[in-house]
Amino acid sequence: MKVKSPLEIYRLLPKTNCKECGYDTCMSLAAHIIDRSAKPEDCKPLVEDAKHDDEARQNLEKLIELTSPEIDEVIVGKDLKIGGEEVLHRHELTFFNPTALFFDVWDTMDDKEIDRRCSKVVGYRKFYVGRFLTLDGIAVRCTSGNPERFAEVAKKVAGYGSPIVLVSLNASCMRAALEAVGEHNPLIYAATLENWEEFLKLALEFKTPVVVRSQDLDALKSLAATFRSSGVKVVLDPVTEPVGEGLRETFERVIQLRRTAILGGDKEIACPLIITPIAAWKAEGDAVSRAYWETVIASLFIIKYGDAMILHSLEPYTIMPLIMLRANIYTDPRTPVQVEAGLREINSPDPDSPVFITTNFALTYYTVESDLTSGKIKGWLLVLDTEGLGVEVSVAGGQFTAEKVKELIDKTGVAEKVNHSYLVIPGLAARLQGAIEDETGWRVLVGPTDSGRIKGWLEKNWPPK
Repeated sequence: MKVKSPLEIYRLLPKTNCKECGYDTCMSLAAHIIDRSAKPEDCKPLVEDAKHDDEARQNLEKLIELTSPEIDEVIVGKDLKIGGEEVLHRHELTFFNPTALFFDVWDTMDDKEIDRRCSKVVGYRKFYVGRFLTLDGIAVRCTSGNPERFAEVAKKVAGYGSPIVLVSLNASCMRAALEAVGEHNPLIYAATLENWEEFLKLALEFKTPVVVRSQDLDALKSLAATFRSSGVKVVLDPVTEPVGEGLRETFERVIQLRRTAILGGDKEIACPLIITPIAAWKAEGDAVSRAYWETVIASLFIIKYGDAMILHSLEPYTIMPLIMLRANIYTDPRTPVQVEAGLREINSPDPDSPVFITTNFALTYYTVESDLTSGKIKGWLLVLDTEGLGVEVSVAGGQFTAEKVKELIDKTGVAEKVNHSYLVIPGLAARLQGAIEDETGWRVLVGPTDSGRIKGWLEKNWPPK
């Protein structure tokens, strides 16, 4: 996307505020186009006018051009998007499509072991800041050299419903697998200088995206241009070397590809990048050290431009840091992570239970909620809309005020649910104690600054004397 301000888009819209797009104003539509929740084609008057008016047609074409991603977006499976990024640095706008994590199985494995690994991948869920983090798909590696076995395992894996990567440099094996699972839109890995002609035919026949692979960036660009000019969606693999000088050179290749695509405007290599941290398992060392280096490599390229990855270790200590890092890197820096305001019931409270208040900043809310729940504290938790800001910042910035606390108390009807009128506020909001008492008529108790100390604080201060 060549624009970062809604005003640049607004200038090309009709400015009639007709609401046919579903938004109240043309400026609102422009803002949604910026964050990809809307498209230029959603402006129905502009689309209609473009059919017979040259200026409208030019405006629509310019809008589409301006709002198309700098890096091509590739879909794997039904709807897994990789690539589609706009900027080199997250703070410039945001990163849109989180790094897709594929974990391997191979066709010389026992069927029960294949099922065990696939079940682990598709069943993985980790709750983190209000949502469940999951894994994305399965990479099926052909280690047998047997087209029939590769196809059999690919079909078995496809039955789990996750996006898949088919990994083989052998065109005969790849054809057999595509005949078995081609309708699932797998990503085929990989076309090289040795096999590209056969793989181009397969990609065109089965209409699947393809990885092109080479350490030589000139050769990689040539392969990408050949496939893209034929209408094939392309993912670039600059080859991941796992240790020492090789890892440094891998990093340099990745940086050069992305910078050339975005800053240099080179459309031939403006493609998603796939990284293979699984290469760490070729290095020297035991399983623990290899898993460690796989995680290090994956972490490095989650931060720097890896749009998809193939990994091996399914140990919790390797997966958890990766999915949490990915969640943080791909959180929109323009929008604080927040939860819905309102009233929560913690551990089935009764009318004599205390009433607490916190902000709707997700990290604050889930910390408080977790401390109350794990401490087996029965309580009513008011969640104040502070626009996703934490306690101290929202108090200083005017998002946490006595007036807003009164509105929340009235709106939730918490006064009718309890036999008292005591409100426990966070220690970092202590300066608001008098103002909240004056505004609401409730008695305000100042709780600890750390919600982990609420249990001990209650033992001394609840019920109020």
